[in-house]
Amino acid sequence: MQALEPPVRVRLLRYTRDGPLLVAAAARITVSKKPVERAMEMGPGEVEKWIRELVRRGHGSPLEHAVYTFEAECSRVCSHQLVRHRLASYTQQSMRYTEGFLRSMALKVCSIMGVGSCPERPTSANDYRVYETVLREAAGRLEGPDGSGWALIVAASRGYVFNPSWSPETMARVARAYLGATAEYYGLLAGRVPREDARMVIPQAVRTRIVFTMNARELLESFLPLRMCSHAQWEIRMLAWGVWRELMKVHPEIFRYAGPRCILEENRVRPEPCSLEQYLNGDCDFTIPRCPEMVPKPGIRSCLRYAAESSRASAGPRGLGG
Repeated sequence: MQALEPPVRVRLLRYTRDGPLLVAAAARITVSKKPVERAMEMGPGEVEKWIRELVRRGHGSPLEHAVYTFEAECSRVCSHQLVRHRLASYTQQSMRYTEGFLRSMALKVCSIMGVGSCPERPTSANDYRVYETVLREAAGRLEGPDGSGWALIVAASRGYVFNPSWSPETMARVARAYLGATAEYYGLLAGRVPREDARMVIPQAVRTRIVFTMNARELLESFLPLRMCSHAQWEIRMLAWGVWRELMKVHPEIFRYAGPRCILEENRVRPEPCSLEQYLNGDCDFTIPRCPEMVPKPGIRSCLRYAAESSRASAGPRGLGG
């Protein structure tokens, strides 16, 4: 059986290569007379020691010198939450100029429905009318016991995000709504309605592409603590855990101490901070009486493990350079 497109895709595009060293040196000059060049003369062990001390003390300003740029594919529900993090830069795909994800979905639906006349790059009213007709027929087919139902749901996941935990019945109902709304969209385009107005009928679950840049402090102290938490909405939680996994590939010295707010708070009251893996594996115990989301101490680790396990559906590099 074909799998749905992953709800979220994320990859690290660019980053400050010597970020850990730069962060450690910036921390070092706050208590030293040495110039920055001399302060940067330290080995990996000393770099890690300075970063660990920053995390323990909550001394965040040196972390702002390491910067990371990501590309993400997600729904506009998710991107609306992402851009609330104001200490960041964003550039998002415009639906005034392109409907690439919807077009990919429509062409796949044409193939499933056996329609060979779907134009790859629709430009005329007649082209848009073909898309409208095929998508409307596909939405109607999902109401019956047709054997192509799952294939149409998978096709719809090219243009829209589905929650992997939904039942097949819910997915069919949602796919019907997605296909029907997209049929209306192309019908409006066929009627010469401007694209910027026609897009108003598109559900918020439509896929988008967004490039965003954050520094290590924003990541460690705001974005990851808020969005990796089990209380975050499921899609942006997938995005946040995906971001963390990308960061761990390049700068584990900094981001091994990142995690939901329970991790941030616990590490600031311990004599020495522990890594996210240590908390997940039970190698470090929680001492705080409750987390910021009011989960009592006995339940924090299971809550953390749920957040980690439920984030795995974001795996899948296809379409992002993989």
